[in-house]
Amino acid sequence: MGLGAVAGAATACGVSTKDDSAASAAGTGEMTYRTNPNTSDRVSILGYGCMRLPTKKEMVDGEQTDVLDQEAINRSVDYAMEHGVNYYDTSPAYCRGKSEEAMGIALSRHPRESYLIATKLSNFSPETWPRERSIEMFENSLKYLRTDYVDYLLLHAIGGGGMATFADRYEKNGILQWLIEQKEAGRIRNLGFSYHGDVEVFDQMLARHDRGEVHWDFVQIQMNYIDWLNAEKSGAINADYLYGELRKRDIPVVIMEPLLGGRLAKVSDPIVTKMKQRRPDDSVASWAFRFAGTPDGVLTVLSGMTYMEHLVDNVRTYSPLEPLSDDEQQFLQRTALEILANDVVPCTDCKYCMPCPYGVDIPGTFAHYNKCINADRVPRSGSDPNYAAARRAFLIGYDRSVPRLRQAEHCIACGRCLSHCPQGIDIPARLADIASYTSQLRLNHPES
Repeated sequence: MGLGAVAGAATACGVSTKDDSAASAAGTGEMTYRTNPNTSDRVSILGYGCMRLPTKKEMVDGEQTDVLDQEAINRSVDYAMEHGVNYYDTSPAYCRGKSEEAMGIALSRHPRESYLIATKLSNFSPETWPRERSIEMFENSLKYLRTDYVDYLLLHAIGGGGMATFADRYEKNGILQWLIEQKEAGRIRNLGFSYHGDVEVFDQMLARHDRGEVHWDFVQIQMNYIDWLNAEKSGAINADYLYGELRKRDIPVVIMEPLLGGRLAKVSDPIVTKMKQRRPDDSVASWAFRFAGTPDGVLTVLSGMTYMEHLVDNVRTYSPLEPLSDDEQQFLQRTALEILANDVVPCTDCKYCMPCPYGVDIPGTFAHYNKCINADRVPRSGSDPNYAAARRAFLIGYDRSVPRLRQAEHCIACGRCLSHCPQGIDIPARLADIASYTSQLRLNHPES
């Protein structure tokens, strides 16, 4: 599937008034919903991702530490509920294991039937592969979320490690069959998986669906206007293939990383100008959310809305969703190529690579470098009249955002992070490049 497919989907998505589509809700300021064909759930097109929840500083064991800000979380959930958001996606692995508990507190203040909970069996570590440990993880999810059933349960990030790892996590221990039994018992209403990594695993799971060995009620994939046709450039699988295979089978699609970890909300100034010329009142991020929500079969689009302003903007974008036109689709694909021409690191700040055993702040380093690339503030040549100011800004900004002892130069290329990166980034190589580049800047800037 290519440009024509996604452009055609712009007019195909949600045209039934029964589904409260953009067509029927136009001008009302009400959230767009999609209907799950398996359960008839009315699902808000905006899903609340709970991997990056608001934090505050507190003293823990005598040290200032970032802890989840429950009051801020409660306020955000209340605003989301008031504005029609009813899908909340969390995991035992998010927020250092605290996301489910925080969301359980926030959501349980509302009627259980008013929201849909999605969580995951995040049994990545070999210590959680034994049957009793994986079952314990699921039972703890119910406890922390203050519920006796999960609306959407995902096998978390299958694909990493290939079919051998999938077998260890879900088959040899009988956990996949156990989850199917929990669905039959009503403790899981929809069973699906999220995918990153080896496409053989994705294809095998759909083949098992075709043979009737397991019924996938939904599947979560990474999809945005860069990955639609260009994910293969970073060693991943293009989103148009993943989406197309799911649509062939009428499996509802849940979208993650519509902003690529925030990259598509922080594009270069020339791209911002082009977007503002087309839609002056819309945010840069709204283009990515409209892209992700436009195709037919997309059930919900997840956004990790750490700050209230993100939530407000995303609610506005989807209340209601205005599907992309064919011309806008073409514009975004040209924009994707322009973004890829920059030397940004395709990091989504998922933090799966952390903690680094040598203390390197991997996502923080990449975030600073990408920020400077997008703002065209990475000094390249001493002949540039702005070189001195750009060099100083890069170095001072780096030291302020990432402590010296946690910067790229301290990476020893042990490689432990490589298997954890869902984007397939050669993390040690990119850190080495940034360390070398920064070292050259410092040599020409002794006071730094």
